[in-house]
Amino acid sequence: FFVEDSEGLVPPIYQIRSLKHSYVDKIVLEIEHLTIQQASIVGLIGPNGSGKSTLLKLLGLIERPTQGEIRFKGRPVEPFSNVARFLITLLPQEPFLLKRSVFNNVSYGLKLRGNGGNISDHVHQALSLVGLPFKDFAQRPWYALSGGEAQRVALSARLALKPKVLLLDEPTANVDVASAQLIKEASLRARRELGTTLIIASHDWQWLYEICDEILPIFKGRIFGTGRETIIFGPWQKLGTDKWGKILSDKQQVWVPTPPDEEAAAIVDVSSVSEKRPAAESGDIVLQGTVSRLSLERKTGQIFTTILAGDLSFTVKLTPHQNMEHTLFPGKTVYIRYRLDRIKWV
Repeated sequence: FFVEDSEGLVPPIYQIRSLKHSYVDKIVLEIEHLTIQQASIVGLIGPNGSGKSTLLKLLGLIERPTQGEIRFKGRPVEPFSNVARFLITLLPQEPFLLKRSVFNNVSYGLKLRGNGGNISDHVHQALSLVGLPFKDFAQRPWYALSGGEAQRVALSARLALKPKVLLLDEPTANVDVASAQLIKEASLRARRELGTTLIIASHDWQWLYEICDEILPIFKGRIFGTGRETIIFGPWQKLGTDKWGKILSDKQQVWVPTPPDEEAAAIVDVSSVSEKRPAAESGDIVLQGTVSRLSLERKTGQIFTTILAGDLSFTVKLTPHQNMEHTLFPGKTVYIRYRLDRIKWV
């Protein structure tokens, strides 16, 4: 569980063991083992209510797990631990700003930490990271900010601390396009320049696929798969006397074996992608789709192709050679095929 750097062995930033967390006797998160390396980018994906926000709160040391242990840099830590108090920071989906100026919001954490030097310089730098000019925004009151500006101020207050870990819960969900881009850029800059570990829960899966070292799919409080599979969430409906599936927005039908329950998630293994409709054999399902994005996985050099069929997104893993053979590019019409007997349920 340790990686090597120029100075020797470095412990993971987080290690989780036998973790369970409950609200009113209902288990909402259950993770037997999880290791997150320092300076990595980890994405959390899954439907609403799957446990992503709960995991971020536990990693942010805001709540105490019902059972289990969380280690930070090799040592057990407790909620609001002095050891990690200013090293870990969480940006929630709904930003909370103090009822004071932008300057006082951004400088608040610095003052609590007893930061030396010129606080004004730190605030100036933090605001510039999120695209907010100091002279225009420093004295602006909290109520005079748009939603996107408020989220960027909240992020700058966290970046001002130069954290070791930045936890982001749907950071771009309720902001304008320009603010979303600036939030993304500032977060990645923290990783690049400060070595900050980023752990991001987002429904913007394509962004996560592009930037993350690891994707953690979470469903019903459990981590499953590698994050590079095609995951289709329920509800499912009967499409005939012995067929289950979904009717897509373009009227195509996705078929699945009988699900364990109507809300189950299906992991679909796309077996092939072709430019011409293939002949379907028994147990094969063929769908027409459009290539929406190609992304390179830095670790393996493999290309992940996102194909939209109706309102569903399918992921296909290709080597660069396979991609050249298919000459895939965004906007191209292709056909994907998967087998019913290879679908797994979670």
